[in-house]
Amino acid sequence: MKSLEDYTTVIRPDDNGTFVAYIPAILGCHAWGKTPDEARAELVNVFEMIKEEYAEKGRCLPADVELVIANAS
Repeated sequence: MKSLEDYTTVIRPDDNGTFVAYIPAILGCHAWGKTPDEARAELVNVFEMIKEEYAEKGRCLPADVELVIANAS
């Protein structure tokens, strides 16, 4: 089964002074923290819960998204 390292993870500042971490490929897989490290640690917990739910339902986790970086010109 896939692990968190198989996915693109985004960590960014949130509007209220905290940080949000999420996996774009997995709907609902997001977490918040006071620091980027805290947000990532919380994301690990959320990912494990979602992975368990998929396994219980006999489903495979979705494929990762393709990261596209736009040219700033």
